Amino acid sequence: MRNYVPDIIILFIVIVTITIVRLVSQILHETLNDGPNLVAPPVEGSEPKPELSLSQLIDQKSKEYSWLLRLMVNLFGYLCIFVPGVLIYKYAKRTKYMERSERSHLSALVKFCYSGSGSDNLDRPLDGSSGTAKGAASKRTTAQECVLLCYCLVGLMGSYLTWGVLQEKIMTQEYEGPEKRKSHFKDSQFLVFSNRVLGFMITAVYLVAKRQFRHRAPLYKYSYASFSNIMSAWFQYEALKFVNFPTQVLAKSCKIIPVMIMGKIISRNKYEFYEYLTAVMISVGMIFFLTGSTDESKASAMTTLTGVLLLTFYMIFDSFTSNWQGELFKSYSMSSIQMMCGVNLFSTLFTGASLAMQGGFYSSLVFAVDHPKFVIDCVVLSISSAIGQLFIFYTIATFGAVVFTIIMTLRQAIAILLSCLIYQHRISFLGVIGVLIVFLAIFLRVYCNQRLKAIKQRHQTTPSGGSNKPRINV
Repeated sequence: MRNYVPDIIILFIVIVTITIVRLVSQILHETLNDGPNLVAPPVEGSEPKPELSLSQLIDQKSKEYSWLLRLMVNLFGYLCIFVPGVLIYKYAKRTKYMERSERSHLSALVKFCYSGSGSDNLDRPLDGSSGTAKGAASKRTTAQECVLLCYCLVGLMGSYLTWGVLQEKIMTQEYEGPEKRKSHFKDSQFLVFSNRVLGFMITAVYLVAKRQFRHRAPLYKYSYASFSNIMSAWFQYEALKFVNFPTQVLAKSCKIIPVMIMGKIISRNKYEFYEYLTAVMISVGMIFFLTGSTDESKASAMTTLTGVLLLTFYMIFDSFTSNWQGELFKSYSMSSIQMMCGVNLFSTLFTGASLAMQGGFYSSLVFAVDHPKFVIDCVVLSISSAIGQLFIFYTIATFGAVVFTIIMTLRQAIAILLSCLIYQHRISFLGVIGVLIVFLAIFLRVYCNQRLKAIKQRHQTTPSGGSNKPRINV
C-alpha cells in the first residue's frame, strides 16, 4: 500500500503558507486603512464605494516614500513562493522523499524542481551556437549576411525603441478615463507580470514545438536569476516616477561597473586596464549628464535622490542576473530559450503571488477597464519585450556579442533622442557632453575587446619561445 503521508505533508506546507499570507495581507490592509471604517458610508440613493485594495491604499501614501512601502509588500509576496519552496526542499532532503517516493504527479514535480530531469540528446543548443550553425554561417554569402544583419537591426531597434517609448508613456503620462478624468498608472509590478507571463508563454510554446523538454539544471536554480530580474525590472519602472527616461538610459550604461564587481565576487573574474578605464569614463559621463539635464516635473532634490537610488538598485540586481545566468550556462549548458523560459516562469509565479496578495490584479484591471488606451499600450509593451528577448538570442547566435553591443548602443542613443523629442526633455550642453563620453567609452570598450582577442589569437598561432604576452594599450 502506498504511503501518502509525505505527499500530505508537502500539500500541508503549501496550504499553511497560503493561509498565513492571506492573514498577513488582511492585517496590512487594516493597518493602512486606519481601521475598518475609513471608507465613508454611501449617501442614500448612491452606489456604495468599493473598498480599496492593499495596492490602492499604498498608492495613497506620500509619493517619495510609497515605493519603499510597496517594495516591502512585494518582497513579502515573493516569500510566498520562496518559503514553501525552501521548506519542501529541506523536508524532501531530510526524508529522502525523491529517492523513496513512489511515482506520482507530485513526486515527479518535486524531482523536476530540485534535482532536474537529466540530460539527453535534447540538450543541444537552441541559440545557434552549435557547430551546425557555425557551418551554416560560413556558407552564407555577403548579400545574405547583409540581409540578416538588417533583419536583426530592425528587430532589435523596433522592439526595444517601442518598448522604451511605451515604458515612459505608461509610467509618466496621464490616461483619460470616464468623465474626462485623468490619472496615472502606478503599479509597476503589474507591468513586470504582464511582460514575463507573455515571455514565458512564447518560450514554452517554442520548447514544446521543438520537443526540448529536458535539461540537467534543477528548476529552482532559475529562481535566483528570476528574483533579481523582476527586482531590476521593478526598480527600472519605478525610477521613471522620479527621473526622466534619458537619465535612466544613461544609467543603464553604468551597469558595467556593478557587473564587473559582481563578476569579481561571483566568478572571480579578472579585468583588463581598458575595462577599468572605460568604466571610469562612463561614470564621469553620467555625472556630467545628471548635472546638465533638467526636468521641471521632477525638480526636487529628494525626488532626484530617490530616482538615483532606485537606478542604483536596478543596476545591482541586473548585474547579478547576468552573472548568475552565466554561471548556470557554464554549469548546466542549457539553451538560451530554456533559460528565458525558466526565468520567466518563476518571475510569473513571484509577481503573480505578490499581486494576488495585495489586490494588484483588481486595481490594475479596474484601471484597464476605465482606460482602454492603457490596455493597448500594455499589450504592445509586453509583445515588444518578448520579441526583443528573442531577437537578442538570435543576434548573438548569428553575429556574436560585439555586433549585438554596437546595435544596442545605437538603440540607446536613438532612444534618448526619441524621448527628448516626444516628451520634451531638456538637456544642456554639459549633459550632451556627458552623453558623448558615455557612448565613446562603450565603443572604445568594444574596440579594445576585439583588439585583445585578435592579439591573443595571433599569439596562439605563433611558435612558443618568445615573450609575446598579449597586452593592449589604449
